[in-house]
Amino acid sequence: MELPKFLLADNTDFPEDIFIIHLDYPRFIINLKDDEVEFLEEPEDLDENELNAEMEALIEQANTFYDREMERYEQG
Repeated sequence: MELPKFLLADNTDFPEDIFIIHLDYPRFIINLKDDEVEFLEEPEDLDENELNAEMEALIEQANTFYDREMERYEQG
């Protein structure tokens, strides 16, 4: 099975939160309510500067993914 790069998620225990799950390496979850990032695995092969640059790009991709999904949802 081929998995998508990002998933959109919610949870009844956190009704005000929307989550984006990144399934490629490094795996992480972004809570869009407060932009908090939780790593599911620590990236071991990246130094801090590389990680910051990569995370900035991935968070931008996640935001683009979310915007695109919301547009698709609103179009029905």
